Amino acid sequence: MPNYRIVKFDEVKPVPCPCGVSRRAFLDDPDRPASMHLLQVDGEAATHYHKNSTELYLVLEGEGRMDLDGEPVPVGPMTALMIKPGCRHRAVGKLKIIVVPIPAFDPDDEWTD
Repeated sequence: MPNYRIVKFDEVKPVPCPCGVSRRAFLDDPDRPASMHLLQVDGEAATHYHKNSTELYLVLEGEGRMDLDGEPVPVGPMTALMIKPGCRHRAVGKLKIIVVPIPAFDPDDEWTD
């Protein structure tokens, strides 16, 4: 396997998630250092948290807010966020976001209260 990977997000099948619809890349890397998701939020995402992963968010398009441990934070294009394990979070608005979970996304590490 080469020391690099290339993914075209428009060729990745979208899947529903608590935040909206996500296209997830690099989930099959055996080392699982990180993954990258293109997330589309149209409305209100479900509040959730992760026990083991940190997520980096970069808002590409749209205006809205992130609720972070109950605190509403306005977001718009080029807003970056680091969401650490245990932080209850959700996106609200019509947003297109790049999400980088570290380590790679694990569906068993999505929790709700």
